[in-house]
Amino acid sequence: MTLKIEHLTGGYTGVPVIKDINLEIKPGEALGLIGLNGAGKSTTIKHILGLLRPQKGSIVLNDINLTQQPTKFKRQVAYIPETPVLYPELTLKEHLELTMLSYHLDEEKAWKRAHELLKMFRLDDKLDWLPIHFSKGMRQKVMIVSAFLANASLLVIDEPFTGLDPLAVANLIDLIKQAIADGKMVLMTTHVLADAQQAISNYAVLNNGTIEVIGSLTDIRQHYGLKPDDPFDKLYQTLNQVDRHE
Repeated sequence: MTLKIEHLTGGYTGVPVIKDINLEIKPGEALGLIGLNGAGKSTTIKHILGLLRPQKGSIVLNDINLTQQPTKFKRQVAYIPETPVLYPELTLKEHLELTMLSYHLDEEKAWKRAHELLKMFRLDDKLDWLPIHFSKGMRQKVMIVSAFLANASLLVIDEPFTGLDPLAVANLIDLIKQAIADGKMVLMTTHVLADAQQAISNYAVLNNGTIEVIGSLTDIRQHYGLKPDDPFDKLYQTLNQVDRHE
């Protein structure tokens, strides 16, 4: 019962963006995928979601190979994108109903969970609203509610803090902590390490399409020669210097 990525190489039109990526996430674990823009984070996520076909390597979740059983694989994955993607003609209620159908959820139990999540993110009185009436932050909250409603084994979360108010950030962190406690697997990309570290203990640093180090933020600081009290921004400055010298 793990997410296992082995020797993953991939990208676009035959040009590799990520090279020989190896990652493993076990139930009850959360991994932060960090790096500069262009390091390969989005490409890695697109491969895990099945949007790109690997040039080499494999992606297996709970013994299900993405390439061999894509539908079964994807039903175990919930995704929160950096930019919310909603259907303009569907209400919030209809978006949630679509999630329930897609993941074959028990309707009664799912609606009970949905109402808890909607109340948490102050969306419980907006079930009949269309996306055109939602702000950017509210759209992001809809994606969060849908993802945690899905009850998937793996949560893939891409830069989730963008556009969220402080209360929503705190609620999201609590949901991630609860998912980990419930034995879910979490993969999250973020530049906001101060918030991420409240829920995530291990990180993988992507640089130029390869993973340079996996470990705690303390391990990563030591790897790049940073002091314990150096601000997180200095990590990205160091990565930029490493990138320029390669």
